[in-house]
Amino acid sequence: MIDSTSQPFPPTDRRDFLRISALAALGALPATGAFAQATDDDGPLTNKPIDEVRVGLVGAGGMGRVHVANLARIPGCRLTAICDIREEHTARAQQMVVDAGHARPTGYSRGETDYERMIETEDLDLVYNATPWRWHVPIATCAMRNGKHVAVEVPASYTLDGCWELVETAEKHRRHCMMLENCCYDRVEMLALQLVRAGLLGEVLHGEAGYMHDLRAIKWSKTGEGLWRRAHSQTRNGNLYPTHGLGPVAQCMDINRGDQFDYVVSMSGPSRGLQDYARRHLPDDDPRRSETFKLGDVNVSLIRTKRGRTIYLGHDTNLPRPYSRLYLVQGTRGIIEGYPPRVHIEGRSEGHGWEKLDDYYRAYEHPLWKQDAARQASAGHGGMDYLESARLIECLRTGTPLDMDVYDAAAISAMCELTERSVANRSQAIDVPDFTRGRWKTRRPPAAVKG
Repeated sequence: MIDSTSQPFPPTDRRDFLRISALAALGALPATGAFAQATDDDGPLTNKPIDEVRVGLVGAGGMGRVHVANLARIPGCRLTAICDIREEHTARAQQMVVDAGHARPTGYSRGETDYERMIETEDLDLVYNATPWRWHVPIATCAMRNGKHVAVEVPASYTLDGCWELVETAEKHRRHCMMLENCCYDRVEMLALQLVRAGLLGEVLHGEAGYMHDLRAIKWSKTGEGLWRRAHSQTRNGNLYPTHGLGPVAQCMDINRGDQFDYVVSMSGPSRGLQDYARRHLPDDDPRRSETFKLGDVNVSLIRTKRGRTIYLGHDTNLPRPYSRLYLVQGTRGIIEGYPPRVHIEGRSEGHGWEKLDDYYRAYEHPLWKQDAARQASAGHGGMDYLESARLIECLRTGTPLDMDVYDAAAISAMCELTERSVANRSQAIDVPDFTRGRWKTRRPPAAVKG
């Protein structure tokens, strides 16, 4: 519970204090397990190459079906188990795998925790977690404790304790935990990454990111995400969904690999949108009309990094508006935007005008987007969803570091609670925990992300 009258304990100090106090109570600070692994500098986590990656999926609803469709097309990957609390969802996903020409996966549908039976009994290398937010951390940690790598939908956690639990479980059991941030693989974002790596933007100084998506109909729906997502708007006030915009900007700024989020300031406006929608669209006798909401319709946050760079982060899901992720990366030599897609490079672009991206795609297209499989992908949000899974499977098969690891998942997802803390305390600056414990200074981006 966030108390708007209290001064929040700085997250980093709080976590360190609790950990050290607990160990001190035992009489020693042991150099074993997660604590020791966090203090050495053994490079990024890798795994022995896996010839065929056996996958179990938990959550076969909207995004779950997208992952099933994409995974069924990826060479070297085999879906062997499907779990969902709705038996019809499990059966539908099983049939999708069969229709793609593969053996029927084992189904698990014995209630909310049947994922434990699947994870404990199936011979799996990787668990996909496409469930509602509150299940992300329990399922991910269960998978890692049982020797499985995990890919978890966004945000990986909406609490700081959950972020730390993911990091510490991954370190202790030496298992990958990748957040499925598909927007890092979208075409514009990967082009921007190429331009940054090629030096065309100069030194990157500023980014803008956000999630502006009218979700009123989805939140009020009696099916799908409407069964759980609206509840977060009732009790929380901050940026509830920071990862789509922030993930790609973080990659361009080498967050956790040469730079790090330092602190964040956040504020929210009034809460009006969901109430207005309910009055106009729900029947007079619908009991949901009496619901109250804490989430401000528009949340704006400012992040500063250790190297002094700035990021504007927005969230707007309760008002009428066209979709936008508000993607922008600006450097000393140029700027690229994603909404609308355009670029300006000093010395290349005419005057102060913008250019379309066509010529830059021809010259700087990321190699992943040159693949026919990515261009032909149709499930979900097109090629970026396919590339996200294809890259993960490729890394596991070759034993190479993932494009995004558990530290990225934690740092980006932490903005959920951090912005809530700032909003609750009159937009006070809130420190961002160092989930890498200092290793961000020497870690480098995975070679594959460089293009």
